Amino acid sequence: MTPNRTAQALALFIPLALIGGALTSQYGFGLFPCEMCMWQRWPHYTAIVLAALSFVVAPARTPLVWLATLGIAVSGAIGAFHAGVEYGWWEGITQCATHFGGEGSALERIMNAPVIRCDVAPWDLFGVSLAGWNAIFSLGGALVIVTLMLKGKAK
Repeated sequence: MTPNRTAQALALFIPLALIGGALTSQYGFGLFPCEMCMWQRWPHYTAIVLAALSFVVAPARTPLVWLATLGIAVSGAIGAFHAGVEYGWWEGITQCATHFGGEGSALERIMNAPVIRCDVAPWDLFGVSLAGWNAIFSLGGALVIVTLMLKGKAK
């Protein structure tokens, strides 16, 4: 597999895996996202669409992979900012979000909705929050893709 094809595959796999993990943590384990968590998802959704299109639209393959990589990096940057808010390194620009799921009337769901704070990590692994892991995997993955794309261009 050429470096460009590997980069293309990673540009699709990385956001798919991270969104899959986010949705699993939300729907499988009840870790509902705060507002900044949701902000991290949108660039990944965009990257998935762009990377998938790169497999279909051959003439635009390289620009689409570059744009998908940008989306992955943007999500990572938002994740780094969010992790800093969770660790108390700086103030966030939003305080909380709510989850309106559950049973009952709309009013009951609103009144009983849990407040999901952006400045408190609901879960961590080795002291790194979900936002921190997103930053690590997204920024690291984007760097690998850029390296592969530049290596492929040099050939």
